This record gives sequence, C-alpha cells and structure tokens, in this order.
Amino acid sequence: MKLNKIEPKFINKNNPRIGLITLASDFRIEKDFNDVIYGKNIDLYSNRINCYNPLTNETLKKMADDIPEVTKNILPDQKLDCVAYGCTSGTIAAGYQSIYEKVNLAKPNTKVTTPITSAINALKSLKINKVSIFTPYTDEINQSVINYFNNEKIEISELSYFDIASDLDIGKVDPQHLFDVLIKQDLSNSDALFVSCTALPVLSIIDEIEKKLGKVILSSNQTLIWDTLKQVNNQNKVDGYGILFNS
Repeated sequence: MKLNKIEPKFINKNNPRIGLITLASDFRIEKDFNDVIYGKNIDLYSNRINCYNPLTNETLKKMADDIPEVTKNILPDQKLDCVAYGCTSGTIAAGYQSIYEKVNLAKPNTKVTTPITSAINALKSLKINKVSIFTPYTDEINQSVINYFNNEKIEISELSYFDIASDLDIGKVDPQHLFDVLIKQDLSNSDALFVSCTALPVLSIIDEIEKKLGKVILSSNQTLIWDTLKQVNNQNKVDGYGILFNS
C-alpha cells in the first residue's frame, strides 16, 4: 500500500469568536444568541458554569469562582474576541471587575460583557434614566438590583417580580403568561421597561410588547447580545428584537 502525505493548508482569518458562559440550568440564553446571530459570520462557543439553588447573593457570588476554569475550556489555548457572562444577578453579586479579571486569567486581553452592565450601556445609549423593572427574583436579589441601578444614577419608577428562588423554575415560566403580565405593566412614569434575568423567555416577544406599550423594552439577553455585537464590531442589521438594535 502506498502512503501519500499531503501538506495541509490552514485558514489565516476567522470570524469574530464569542465565548458565552451560561448557567448550567439556563434553558434560554444560547437559543436567544443563536436566533440573533444566525447568518452573521459570528462564531459562538459556550460553556456552562455550575449554579446553586436557591438563588441568593452568596450563592451567586460563589458561582463566579469557577469562571477561570470555565473560560479556559472554551476553545482551550485559542483567542476569544469577547466573553459574555450570562448571569444578571450573578454579575451584581460578584461585581463586574471581578468577573473581568477572572475571565482574563484564562483568556488574557479579552473583552468582557455582562447582562447588567450591557443594560446600563443600553440605557445610556438611548439616553434613558427612568425605568420600570420586572424580575423573576426574590426580594433579596431585587434589593441588589435596585441598589445597582441607584448607584448608576438610574431612577426606578416601579419594580414587579415573580418571587422565584430557583433558576430552573425561572426557565420554565410560560412565555404567553409572561407576555400577558408584561403588557399590563404601568409605564406611565417610565421611559423604558427592563426585564431582568437571562433565563426568562423575553427576547422573542420584545417587539410586540414595544408596539403595545409604546415604550422601549429591554431584557438581559437582548442587551447582552447587543453589547457583545458592539464589542466585536459587528455591523450587521438586527431586526425583530426591539428598538435597541436600531438605535
């Protein structure tokens, strides 16, 4: 038998690479990312991080300890252009700077975005400083959300919530029920509604809610994806997921 050795030719350019860190119990975030970036020459690579229930500030902060290892195992030894940390309340509990440093321990010189920091960026981009908030969280987590927005000089007109203590249960919220709840929110004293938590099925209904309420609707996954695309300098047009993408 004759053996033929053929020299391979390697690519010298790749699409922007996004690393997504998602909670082990999150049913939603990868689907939302893929729905938005489909056909846009962006490569998404995700890894899941252990989470602890019930959700408390302490367990959310503890979760962040695993970020370096989880990040390292997204395309080991390869460069990522941006890492999206997929937990809103987890970012508040651990602090953005801590998350940034932990990601960069594994992937030096990597941009990092999170749902809550991207939400603030979105509000500033839209010149909005008075919002209503909807969350699935317990009161303990809600108080942390309120404090975070207050520290960012964003006024909260009203906060409504489900009071769910398990991330798995948050992911099981019925989208139609969520829609029915959100369109009944009183936004008369607000310029926007922010729906917190990456596990809630919000992204696909944002457009319709905006049309019904006549206000800007933002969500954790929506702002995270929007900010991630900005971080990798992607200029593709995004339709169907809210005013934010056309701002």
